[in-house]
Amino acid sequence: MNRGIGWAFALAACVGGEAGMAEGATMARIGASGDVIELSQEVDGRRVIETLPLHQAGAFRYFSAGMGLEERAADYPPFPLKLVFTAGARPYVTGVSVTIQSVKGGTALTVPQDQVEGPWLFVDLPAGGYDVTATYGGHKQVLKGIKVESGKQKVLHLRVAADRGGAGNPAGD
Repeated sequence: MNRGIGWAFALAACVGGEAGMAEGATMARIGASGDVIELSQEVDGRRVIETLPLHQAGAFRYFSAGMGLEERAADYPPFPLKLVFTAGARPYVTGVSVTIQSVKGGTALTVPQDQVEGPWLFVDLPAGGYDVTATYGGHKQVLKGIKVESGKQKVLHLRVAADRGGAGNPAGD
């Protein structure tokens, strides 16, 4: 699975009284280009940067994360909606397709399964009510009337039926 992940190494600077990043802490921010999330971590005195694609569909922005301990420990930009995907007894799954529709109608956001490469999907959308549909292995889960508030993050756990074909990725800590 190509995540479009790029690794870049740079020396970390700690000059005078300037505080550096704590060893092992992972920080996430929107990259200068606006089309990636940069995960930055201090490792052996070097700053390591991993990038995740930040997708745009109309007025909506979204990204998928949560693979590996570094991604799970990161402090992400405060997107108003975070979806967490599980299936059957699996602690997480990837490759879930998602549709988010305002209860007032209008353009729906459709996120294809190949863009959900981690068990978390962060979505930047305006405050309001939404219906969320997650599809995995031919099984759907629909949540209706989800209220998203400005300045708060709503976290939804979506458990879809397990696919007996073996698709998805079981977690391993």
